[in-house]
Amino acid sequence: MKITSRLLKQIYKVLYRKHGHRRWWPGDSRFEIILGAILTQNTSWKNVEKAIAKLKLHRVLNADALYRLPEKKLARLIRSAGYFNIKANRIKHFLNFLYEKYGGSLSKMFTRPGPLLRQELLEVKGIGPETADSILLYAGNKPFFVVDAYTKRIFSRHHFFPHTASYDEVQAFFMKHLPPDVSLFNDYHAQIVHIGNTLCFKREPDCNSCPLNFLFSLTK
Repeated sequence: MKITSRLLKQIYKVLYRKHGHRRWWPGDSRFEIILGAILTQNTSWKNVEKAIAKLKLHRVLNADALYRLPEKKLARLIRSAGYFNIKANRIKHFLNFLYEKYGGSLSKMFTRPGPLLRQELLEVKGIGPETADSILLYAGNKPFFVVDAYTKRIFSRHHFFPHTASYDEVQAFFMKHLPPDVSLFNDYHAQIVHIGNTLCFKREPDCNSCPLNFLFSLTK
């Protein structure tokens, strides 16, 4: 366990030295971060930015305004994010949860202990583990390690766990071997996303240019 923990910390240090702090997740408010976490499902961040800009333009980028906004109009405003009808419905389900359970207050919501709030979020239609953990970590400053396809791809290629590992198994691996540090979890995930976007492609990864290529000699 100590060896794995040291290696995971070394990986982060290598990525940090290479790329600096990634300053993720972008958003001017906790609500915008939550909205982005829902909108980014199955689409690129550029498309999410367009949708958020449209909501800002119409001055409805806040919980109260979106709670009152008809779902069909919301869908039209977030069209650029793709699957806009589905995502509008998911946003509405989250808002219904927020208002029915916490009176529309994110402050009240985030006073809930992390594990209990996570379970509540997972019961909201359209919010899966990755979205829930993104909300908890980036908007709520709660130490939940976010796992995505890049995380599985990069670390299974270096034999830390099999590529068939579940979300919960991969998350448990990181949370077992890293300290529960919000700042660390935040930037570690951002570093992983950057490597996945730029080098560790699903097909024909650019391993020669990757700052993590030293791992091949350690994790075979």
